[in-house]
Amino acid sequence: MYSTRASIRLQSQLKLKSLQKCAYATTSYSTPAPHPSRITAADVNGARAYCSNLVRKFDSPSYTLQSFIPNSARDAYLAIRALNIELARIPDLVSNPTVGALRMQFWRDNLTRTFSNTPPKEPVAILLHHALAGLKARNPGISTNVMKGWFMKVVNTREQYMDNRPYTSMDALEMYAENTYSTLMYLTLAAMPLNSMATDHVASHIGKATGIVTVLRGLPLLAFPPPPNHHSNNAAFGGQMGMTPGGRQGSVVLPLDVMADRGVREEDVFRHGGEAPGLKDAIFTIATRANDHLITAREMMKNLQQGKDAGHAFEHEGEEGHDYPDRSPSSQSQVDDLERGFGVLMPAVSTRLWLENLEKYDFDIFKPELRKREWRLPLKAYWAYSRRSI
Repeated sequence: MYSTRASIRLQSQLKLKSLQKCAYATTSYSTPAPHPSRITAADVNGARAYCSNLVRKFDSPSYTLQSFIPNSARDAYLAIRALNIELARIPDLVSNPTVGALRMQFWRDNLTRTFSNTPPKEPVAILLHHALAGLKARNPGISTNVMKGWFMKVVNTREQYMDNRPYTSMDALEMYAENTYSTLMYLTLAAMPLNSMATDHVASHIGKATGIVTVLRGLPLLAFPPPPNHHSNNAAFGGQMGMTPGGRQGSVVLPLDVMADRGVREEDVFRHGGEAPGLKDAIFTIATRANDHLITAREMMKNLQQGKDAGHAFEHEGEEGHDYPDRSPSSQSQVDDLERGFGVLMPAVSTRLWLENLEKYDFDIFKPELRKREWRLPLKAYWAYSRRSI
């Protein structure tokens, strides 16, 4: 009897210690309770460490580039980037689409609570709530409704492509990039806060380029996925014919119109990898579109810095979050806006470096060198920032 009771107590103690240890390592995906949580300074510090570590592990360029974000918006930046990672990892962590949909709803609920000033005790929500509170304290009367709408757009877009379906066209891929990576940049600008059509316009093109490049970088992992819950580049080529030893089916998510135009077949990619007929031509076509967006952003910045017109209209003006009422910005005010928001535009540097490497390796997307951390980024980023040139 004594040994049985002792065993039960021991099991209970071990379970309690495990739960305490994993407070931030494992996120509960049940529906959040409707009451507010009591957030302490220790909670905020723990949430900041969690988000920072998540970004460092899964998005090293963003981790490096955080040093160019104003201190007042740094917590918001880390929370925004950490949320993007959490959403991107959902397909790797779930066993079926139903569970994935529940997790996406979990994040919608968390965002709703956070923007209602009743954040749950979840690290991304805690840090985001802390950042929003600081933003409101520095700018009395400011509305964050636009930010909430942008967050929901990111979640909804991620959910739409959660099953790794291919993009129907190059335009569809661009729209995905706009609704995710461009929107992440809008969110960071709003956290400063900076409401500027000129800066949003440049951010839109940089975000599209970054989103397109992110899809290209992820192609090897999606075509040859690692075992479930093992998000590692080293495991990317563990399977054959688009299957891993664990039986996971791979997918090729390149735009269908580009694949058709270049004669790329999914089964050939599974069979031959980077040597699949037409694949390098397709990668070149898609990478060229990303580079075109960087060129456009660079030319716009030069025009604005020289007091000229940007060169073309902002195609998203008038959409949600892109209303600029009662403003007739002068050339100087646009230059000032770009100066204030330049740190947010720095993903252009990491995106450009990766595209240069892709060209160096003859557009072979499966080259292991393309998955290595870019050691030149800190120096190149500092040089670009000091010269205000992307």
